Amino acid sequence: MIIENAAVATVDAEGTEYRTGHVVVDGGVITAVGEGPAPAHHPGPRVDATGCLVTPGLVNTHHHLYQWATRGYAADSTLFEWLVELYPVWGRLDADITHAAASAGLARLALTGCTTVADHHYVFPRTGGDQMDALVSAVRRIGVRGHLVRGSMDRGESQGGLPPDHLVEDLDGALSGTEAAIDAYHDASPAADVRIAVGPCSPFSVTERLMTEAADLARRKGVRLHTHLAETLDEEQQCLAEFGCTPAEYADKLGWLGDDVWLAHTVHLAADAVGRMGATGTGSAHCPTSNGRLGTGIAPARALLDAGAPVGLGVDGAASSESGGLGEELHQALLQARQRGGPQALTTRQALWMGTMGGARCLGRDGELGSLEPGKLADLAVWDLRGLNHAGIDDPVAALVLSAVPDVKLLLVGGEPVVTDGHLDRTDETTVAAELAAASRRMR
Repeated sequence: MIIENAAVATVDAEGTEYRTGHVVVDGGVITAVGEGPAPAHHPGPRVDATGCLVTPGLVNTHHHLYQWATRGYAADSTLFEWLVELYPVWGRLDADITHAAASAGLARLALTGCTTVADHHYVFPRTGGDQMDALVSAVRRIGVRGHLVRGSMDRGESQGGLPPDHLVEDLDGALSGTEAAIDAYHDASPAADVRIAVGPCSPFSVTERLMTEAADLARRKGVRLHTHLAETLDEEQQCLAEFGCTPAEYADKLGWLGDDVWLAHTVHLAADAVGRMGATGTGSAHCPTSNGRLGTGIAPARALLDAGAPVGLGVDGAASSESGGLGEELHQALLQARQRGGPQALTTRQALWMGTMGGARCLGRDGELGSLEPGKLADLAVWDLRGLNHAGIDDPVAALVLSAVPDVKLLLVGGEPVVTDGHLDRTDETTVAAELAAASRRMR
């Protein structure tokens, strides 16, 4: 496939852009990117992308797809209040609900330019069926890449945690379930559509022993580590009271900083913690809309970037980020960075980098994804900038980041169409929406 006559933002190390350029895709990889039309000798179908912008596909570094079945709950609550209200509801999840919610969430992500999704799933009700299979089948149904984080909780209310006791696993069950998910689904090959990571939920729902043994398991299996950290002041106060240290210090003590780790939120970090994340190569999944919805604060994304830490963008659970689209997080990340540090704190190109290469770095796939370069996987988005929302904006990257999220003219994953002219290629949106509505009614 040859995409031509479009503006192209490659997001490579030099920030190469073409005012009018082309991208050539063959065998699931990018074979050429350049100025002007593609040479005539290239065979294959040609896509005229006049008035469009081509970027790498967006990478979502943190999500909870099952929560699509519970959007709108606890609309005016803090994080801890929200969790206390939602945990009993999530205890009624079954595999059918999870599959419907995940399909809808992934569809929404694809329609907003996302080609790779990290989903952190930590709720495994005893009568909930095969939750991991429900997620994997949804990933393959929509056609995006999935980094599925097999989460866990082993600290219920009786041990000072937030989840009800009936919703947590015991230590051995959490570890064996995680190892089984790795063995069943993890694909380490460069073009993998499904990878598994290890993800105890958070310091307030997981014991210290599970944190340390989960890290040992991940490193023995050669997979990545993910958890929530430093999201709220409530969490920091609890951590100080229980462990005598901040969440970041706790993570460091337990071996949870490193270039095989990425952490969700990282809102409340002292300067030395920011420096440690940079020095260790620990990634941050910045979730600006969710942090705003729950009023948790503004993450120090600029400081983390300056320290050398990988910073990607995340939508987070749809029950705290009801829109569920990744394209809009480019805009939200820019706004929040500028609220903290002024108009120079984050540029439009840096916001796009966070949504592409930054996310790929967090997931350990920056050699395969995140930029438009020959030899990389053909995961790309063609954004239609021809309508009223973007008319007259001369800079196409500014149009993408600062204005309304454009329609996706074409979304490719490994060179295969997932979205064409604003519609899903592999399934019907009406069907997905109806399944979600039915799943949400069952949850209510």
